[in-house]
Amino acid sequence: MSEFVFLYRGGVIYKTPGEPERSPQEMQAQLGKWRAWFAELGAKGLIKNPGAPLEQPSKLVSGPKKAVTDGPFAEKDLVSGFTIVEARDHEHALELAMGCPGLGMGATVEVRPVMKMHV
Repeated sequence: MSEFVFLYRGGVIYKTPGEPERSPQEMQAQLGKWRAWFAELGAKGLIKNPGAPLEQPSKLVSGPKKAVTDGPFAEKDLVSGFTIVEARDHEHALELAMGCPGLGMGATVEVRPVMKMHV
């Protein structure tokens, strides 16, 4: 088994720029779908770190002078949350990501393997 990080963008729990407004009932229904999906993955022992939604605003530190700039950044680059899962391989991780309830609301899930570090 290997670890993979799911990076969520858009259509997740809170509204990102360009997305339609959601009613409180829609938000609660969406949260219920997320809880059910996490419960299913947890029951199978596949969640290594449930992660969390990320709040705004964000800051970016860059360059040798350690310049700090304000976010948010371009909508396509706005990471709204993350989860670390355990999967047999990349294909299995992709199958798990396809269950993400945010996909029906315009979200994307980037699936990336976590590099094994030996310290």
